[in-house]
Amino acid sequence: MVSIRYILVSVLILLLTAASRSRSAAEPVAADRNSLFAQSAAEGLNHDFPDAGISFLLLDAHTGQLLASRWEQPNAPVPLGSLAKPFTAIAYGQQHEFQYPTHICRGSESGCWRPGGHGNVDLSSAIAFSCNSYFRFLTTGLNSVDVASTATHFGLDLPDRAIRGAELAGIGTRWRISPVHMAQAYVELVHTRQDPTIAQILLGMERSAQHGTGAELGRALRSQRALVKTGTAACTHLQRAPGDGFAIALIPAEDPRLLLLVRVHGVPGSIAARAAGQMLHRVEE
Repeated sequence: MVSIRYILVSVLILLLTAASRSRSAAEPVAADRNSLFAQSAAEGLNHDFPDAGISFLLLDAHTGQLLASRWEQPNAPVPLGSLAKPFTAIAYGQQHEFQYPTHICRGSESGCWRPGGHGNVDLSSAIAFSCNSYFRFLTTGLNSVDVASTATHFGLDLPDRAIRGAELAGIGTRWRISPVHMAQAYVELVHTRQDPTIAQILLGMERSAQHGTGAELGRALRSQRALVKTGTAACTHLQRAPGDGFAIALIPAEDPRLLLLVRVHGVPGSIAARAAGQMLHRVEE
């Protein structure tokens, strides 16, 4: 007589085999869908935003896969300005038991880009408004060795050993980071959003899209919530401009599916945010 155990084991094997075949059949379908989406996104962005002064990288925010790009030498390290600030904040936290100060930004008097200042600032608002005064204060005494473990963890290019202070927050040109590495670092950032410090940073990025330096992105996306960090850095184009604007945006804010890194030649980061919002709106249509 065939034992009940034998029958149960046989049924289990059949079920597992069927499930495995079902997954195997579904994987090519999912891959085909991703490929079609990437092709459509690339064609739409290149058609609707043909300006050679706009560079972009579009990534799957779940996997980090590059979906579409138009960026000459995207692996070459360049100054990325304030896009580095979230990682500088994490490095500071590692040195100070993840306790973050508040700070009074007095504008030009305390080295901020906004002449009138931002007033009383904490970590989230410093991210939202990209407050240079806060990050000058935060990086006092910080050196490249202090930042190295955070940079390595997130896959960023290591700062030169001579770099210290505000240059580690992207204020200046000496910490150069590959755009591809920076985009992938933000993917990793949202994957670890349960961490209390990273939660504060992401809150600041959401506030940036609402009323901070990335507000133009929020307006372009209309009702969709987003995370955004802006930056302005020295121009590295052959045709020099006073600076280039950067914006890195993730949508939707609650569980990002897409990440877009945009560089716009000759404008500040707040204007690059507008382009990023318009581009993401086009991709989502």
